Amino acid sequence: MDGYDRERPEVMRKKVRAARAKRNPASLPAQHTLSEILSQPAAWRETSRQLEQQGMLEQLSKFFFPRSPWLFIACGSSYYLSQVVATLWTTQLQVPCSAVPASEFLFAPEETLRRAAAQQAVLVSRSGETTEVLRAARLLDPDRSIVTLGVTCGAESPLEKLCAHTLKLTWADEKSMVMTRSFTSMLLAFEQLGAKFAGDRELASALDRLPEKVQPWLEANAGKIQDLAGKRRFADFIFLGQGAHYWMAQEAALKITEMSSSYAQAYHTLEFRHGPRSIASRDTMITFLLSEAAAEEETLLVSEMKELGAATFVVANRATKALERASDLLIELRLDEPEFARLAPLAIPAQLLGAAVGLRKGLDPDTPKNLSRVVTLHRDGDDPAKRRGT
Repeated sequence: MDGYDRERPEVMRKKVRAARAKRNPASLPAQHTLSEILSQPAAWRETSRQLEQQGMLEQLSKFFFPRSPWLFIACGSSYYLSQVVATLWTTQLQVPCSAVPASEFLFAPEETLRRAAAQQAVLVSRSGETTEVLRAARLLDPDRSIVTLGVTCGAESPLEKLCAHTLKLTWADEKSMVMTRSFTSMLLAFEQLGAKFAGDRELASALDRLPEKVQPWLEANAGKIQDLAGKRRFADFIFLGQGAHYWMAQEAALKITEMSSSYAQAYHTLEFRHGPRSIASRDTMITFLLSEAAAEEETLLVSEMKELGAATFVVANRATKALERASDLLIELRLDEPEFARLAPLAIPAQLLGAAVGLRKGLDPDTPKNLSRVVTLHRDGDDPAKRRGT
């Protein structure tokens, strides 16, 4: 999408920048990042179409055992994605599912496999070239008792050669370094696969409807979220969530850190009272990703943080009057779909916020500070392996 100009923060609407963008659009900071964030409904629509057209879910359902434990292995955003999916599948499939960073698996593979009791492993990497994930795949390859699934957005990658089966979402890959639409598209693919395994047609149908519901919501709220970054400068960013929302909060904190070189932390929402609340002040923005189960208690915490002077940014499906009063910015999803089907759009506000904060600081979120699209890790006796952003 190209029509994000009107939705950037006030600082980016200055006539000088606009004139420069007209003369040389390629020089506009964050052009790829913002385009990819705003293209997510289209990417989700394509994900559903491709999964159906290629029969991917039907094929995978023949090779895996849904009611047997699952182990997810990944790095960075893909690790947080894996934790979200593990949480969902544990509930949905009523079977133990766990996720570990690939680096942790490499240090204790036998212990990890014993603890997970898993005979099927999912290795996730946007590029399919993540060094630690490839090393984990090589460790698992000789053990034929463990069936492996590689999930990637890379068209051709070493991960595909190392896994028994592969799920590829090439249409969801990004030009920018930071994962945005690839994260949410892979999440939706996992949710569709889980719905297939569980025979949950209601969830599958809800996921198919999501793009058409989220598109107008995104158009109506993108500018509000970006403008929030232009009202006050913040020294600290906090993201709070319960259950699966906690892992979405971890991913949200990573987006702020990556795109704007800002300090961000994530906590279980109600744990914030137990020590971390000492950071709350006018210099702190606290983002709440509200869940259905804990919404009432979470609303009380929003009010407490508002009284301490912190800026409160709340993302909820539907809000009460009390929540409206306690929020500096309240974004409602207003979706009738089940809570599990609403997790993908829950990732978008932090993506927009991260890009806006980065732009305000004079950075380019397309090329974040100290990060590279391709990283090469060396180890004695090991061939150098390249990886793109995880």
